[in-house]
Amino acid sequence: MSETGLRATDLTVRYGRASALNLTGTELRVPAGRVTLVVGPNGAGKSSLVLALYGSVPAGGQVYLGGRDISALPTRVRARSGLALVPQGRQLFARMSVRENLMVSAELLRLDPERVEQALDRFPILRTRANRPAGVLSGGEQQMMVVARALMTDPSVLLLDEMATGLAPLIVDDLLRTVRELARSGTAVLLASPTIGVLGQVADGGVVMMRGRVVAEHDDVAELDAAYQAAMGAIVEG
Repeated sequence: MSETGLRATDLTVRYGRASALNLTGTELRVPAGRVTLVVGPNGAGKSSLVLALYGSVPAGGQVYLGGRDISALPTRVRARSGLALVPQGRQLFARMSVRENLMVSAELLRLDPERVEQALDRFPILRTRANRPAGVLSGGEQQMMVVARALMTDPSVLLLDEMATGLAPLIVDDLLRTVRELARSGTAVLLASPTIGVLGQVADGGVVMMRGRVVAEHDDVAELDAAYQAAMGAIVEG
């Protein structure tokens, strides 16, 4: 049987002399049809991990997408191969309209223009905001836009960095519903977050990160949360 989802081994990221991620001797799996949570405090290396998987930062180690080694591929090729990213900070063009933002991504990735219309229909509010500058949207509406933008490629693996942080509960519910539906359809989803909270409603398990390393891994969300609380307690006591 062919390998599905995303797998990474021995990933490392350095910024100058500082080590941001050191997963030497560690294998991380993001299986198809499941939501994998990467939880850890600020500075734990979550964003560096996500960016290394997507190819946005220089990294050591290997990344496999559907069994194919994509470690040497640039981000644009990874995106066309089925890997999508919703980055922390959203990275949108504030003065351009919602539609124009989506069109830029479609042109960059050489997608059918119809994908833009499909993206606008993914969250009903986006269709009504299509001609407004992205910068005037609420934080939740912007997050919906960047999720819809990422899904224009029909990715087999979706990476989301702090998807729910600071958003209204109703917006988070809509985003979680989308994540749940994607996983049920066979997409491999990775959620990076500083806490578990409501993400536990959709997560199938995951890993705890501290100081650039994986310190715990569980398929049960309750056990994952307990491991995270224990790791945080150890930091406080230390």
